[in-house]
Amino acid sequence: MSTQPNSKTSRASEVFKAFLLLGLTSFGGPVAHLGYFRTEFVARRKWLTESAYADLVALCQFLPGPASSQVGFALGLMRAGPWGAAMAWLAFTLPSAIVLVLFAFGAAVLEGPIASGIIHGLKVVAVAIVAHAVWGMARNLCPDPTRAGIALAAVFAVVAISGPLGQVGAIVLGGIAGLLLCRGVAATAESEPLHFPVSRQVGIIALVLFGGLLILLPLLAGMAAWLDIADAFYRSGALVFGGGHVVLPLLEAEVVQSGWVSADEFLTGYGAAQAIPGPLFTFSAYLGALIPSGGSLLTATLALLAIFLPGFLLLVGVLPFWNHFRQWQWAQALMRGANAAVVGILGAALYDPVWTSAIVGAPEFALALTGFLLLTVWKLPAWAVVIVVAMGGVLIAP
Repeated sequence: MSTQPNSKTSRASEVFKAFLLLGLTSFGGPVAHLGYFRTEFVARRKWLTESAYADLVALCQFLPGPASSQVGFALGLMRAGPWGAAMAWLAFTLPSAIVLVLFAFGAAVLEGPIASGIIHGLKVVAVAIVAHAVWGMARNLCPDPTRAGIALAAVFAVVAISGPLGQVGAIVLGGIAGLLLCRGVAATAESEPLHFPVSRQVGIIALVLFGGLLILLPLLAGMAAWLDIADAFYRSGALVFGGGHVVLPLLEAEVVQSGWVSADEFLTGYGAAQAIPGPLFTFSAYLGALIPSGGSLLTATLALLAIFLPGFLLLVGVLPFWNHFRQWQWAQALMRGANAAVVGILGAALYDPVWTSAIVGAPEFALALTGFLLLTVWKLPAWAVVIVVAMGGVLIAP
């Protein structure tokens, strides 16, 4: 292991500097982020072993919330305690959040054919990005007919019951199907226990806070505008399995169907979020800045904090108990089924709202297909594809 800095303050500073560099350079989405983390903290800095890192990733993929940000939060917690966890999140999150808030302020005053063409292209590129995510996740999470069937059933569930209820129901049914049908997959190799400075008492408090906020915020919504915002983004963060692109349909149901943000604004911001590094959950800061009630900067900050909070509370709550829980075969089977359902949910979102809002003719289809091929065949990074398709939007804009 690497040499430990002399104090908690210096270790927290070390964590901040390491994650700030990643927050400025980590393009490519949550799976790519996990690769960056492994290179930096396992291979280069040797903060933990390969097996311990793999186990941590498995835990965060099992929990609702942004998996890559949860892994980063846990790495900071492991290295420098609570301050380290806070520094890891701030450094990894703030660069992209700041850029998206500035984009939200600027997008409202963009005028002229070039600006409208770029915005048109940003909506189209969302189709290519989500299609690429569905393709990659399906290959990894649905490698057999059983899990492919669970994903297909999730699509039907989301189509039959629109909105967050259908999405949550699909994940629950996917988990149940996993328990019944996915127990035959070989268990993962034994790995070493993970050690975090979190007691069982603190874990229980975090779990109580998670459940209490999930129950109380909907009851308090309507009493004040900020409570409505906190409720919408907290539920989106609490009910999403897989993080990243999977939060798209939940956020669309909360902010577009409620009338806070238009469908065009939503897809424009989602496309812009692909061109910057860091976690996709910072898309919430863009949406918060566009909500008409309250101050834009305040609502952006509230949305950003609310969407990350449930995932972190769950992680802190589970950490003291994970070493025992991860050995259970039924828990591994449940995770396989829930992950397959996530693929189906994202596949349904690819059609509505992403495709139906952006692909209005043959030129848009050709541009989206170009973006998809640039990602899958030529292996261009997402930010480069966004630039190319956005410029293409200028050419095809009406």
